Amino acid sequence: MASWEKPLDHRYRGEHPVRTLVYLFRADRWRLAGAFAVFTVKHSPVWLLPLITATIIDTVVRHGPIGDLWLSAGVILFVLAVNMPLHLLYVRLLYGSVRRMGTGLRSALCTRMQQLSIGYHSRVSAGVLQAKVVRDVETVEQMVQQTAETGLGAVTVLTGGLVIIAVRTPEFVPVFLCVVPVAALLVARLRGRLRVHNEDFRHEVEHLSSRVTEMTRLISVTRAHGLEGKALRRMDGTLHKVLASGLRLDLLNGRFASLAWVFLNMIGVVFLTAAALVAYYGVWAVSPGDVVMLSAFLTTLTNSTTTLAGLAPVITKGLESVRSVGEVLQAPELEDNEGKARLDSLRGAVDFEGVGYAYEDTDRPAVRDFSLSVAPGETIALVGASGAGKSTVLSLVIGFVRPTSGRVLLDGADMNALDLRTYRRFVSVVPQESILFDGTVRENVAYGMDDADADEATVRAALRDANALEFVDRLPRGLDTVVGEHGARLSGGQRQRLAIARALIRNPRVLILDEATSALDTQSEALVQQALARLVSGRTTFVVAHRLSTIRGADRIVVMGDGAVREIGSHEELMLRAGAYTALHGGRPA
Repeated sequence: MASWEKPLDHRYRGEHPVRTLVYLFRADRWRLAGAFAVFTVKHSPVWLLPLITATIIDTVVRHGPIGDLWLSAGVILFVLAVNMPLHLLYVRLLYGSVRRMGTGLRSALCTRMQQLSIGYHSRVSAGVLQAKVVRDVETVEQMVQQTAETGLGAVTVLTGGLVIIAVRTPEFVPVFLCVVPVAALLVARLRGRLRVHNEDFRHEVEHLSSRVTEMTRLISVTRAHGLEGKALRRMDGTLHKVLASGLRLDLLNGRFASLAWVFLNMIGVVFLTAAALVAYYGVWAVSPGDVVMLSAFLTTLTNSTTTLAGLAPVITKGLESVRSVGEVLQAPELEDNEGKARLDSLRGAVDFEGVGYAYEDTDRPAVRDFSLSVAPGETIALVGASGAGKSTVLSLVIGFVRPTSGRVLLDGADMNALDLRTYRRFVSVVPQESILFDGTVRENVAYGMDDADADEATVRAALRDANALEFVDRLPRGLDTVVGEHGARLSGGQRQRLAIARALIRNPRVLILDEATSALDTQSEALVQQALARLVSGRTTFVVAHRLSTIRGADRIVVMGDGAVREIGSHEELMLRAGAYTALHGGRPA
């Protein structure tokens, strides 16, 4: 089973984002444990230094054994010396784990997007999905890295400092223990508001991503009609919403950080004064070194607590991104193929038995009581006014949607009982707008084929049959010429002939032609029509087209209206009836 076919584990469903993170890091849990252990050692100078400083000061003030000074200096120098190799080991362990988690999460998202239904993709913007794969996963990575680096440092300082204080000056432990709960209470009070504002900001950014994707796709239309100003005003409205949402979030984060800093430093000043008074009046056996140590520890512990409080916005934003990713990972609209019969061969017989289909959120069916038997190798043309149901029939043939009533049979087998992934290996689609990616001619034509089945001779044969070899050989690098994003460096006719070559090389049994020539000029259409004639030969073909030249050669023409079949027959038969088909072509004779 290929990796993309493996079902995703859904343990993240309904769980708290923190538990989801623990699950995502399950494969690297021992590396993370090692990273935390290494960090504790490498970060120890931060909480050992006040103790060493106190020991040195007391040695000087009390004229203690000089060996204590050398021992203290030697310990801290050793710990500092091993910091660099330990830090590199820590980076390798932690950051490697984070990168692997991010890669795995992006892979899971891409896998899920391949499994989600076409209905889901028609409803959710590609820009939103792109933001989740790129921005949200990056935010999760940054959250883990910052929390581990900053948060773990603060926790080790708090723990180490409190242990040393408990051993050396236990009388001051209760005061230190009051600081942490108060800070934690502040974080808890504000975290709920942070989450709401982070969620609002994330939705605004996703909307912006969708708008940018839409704008870039429409630039040629916008420029052609002089609508640049309108497009920019529409974009400015979205940008101002992102600005307002971001400013609200920044102000809340700033208010939170300032409040925590002021409060904790005020506690620090009060505590330092109290410790000095205790030492001055000799209330407890507190040495000058202890006062310096307590002062230093108060500063580091206060800073650590402030740091932990300051991580709240980062953590809240990261956990919101985990929830955002979960919206895709837990989306239920999957194409169900698991456990269904695999299709190893196909003759090409397609039977519609009283098929009906209605899209969500609409009471009017797109297709109703559609019955048609198509023999292997037969060419069927679907014609009718816009909204007649032609595209829905094509989606039913491909398996993008399943009938809400009736059934579709492939070689006598119900499509609902088949693994449609295995069926689609025998299907090729040539759409109205050829879909090419930013790769070479060779890569676009052989897309999805094994290297053994798409050698240069096979690719050139497909291009020749598609009437494309002549212009490909004139390109600067021939088969290795990069066509640009969406085939931008080629003409419409050239792009469409590459799409036909891609269909030919697969040697399909079922062929879908969806307005394959409607956007072409007369000369390009003639070349494409010749290529299509070779493509449909011997294959079960479904054609949707408006041009008479494209459909008149079909074995049968199905005239549709309001989702139902109005007429069926050859071009000559339908023209003689002078019915719905003749009306579509303005009453022109055969």
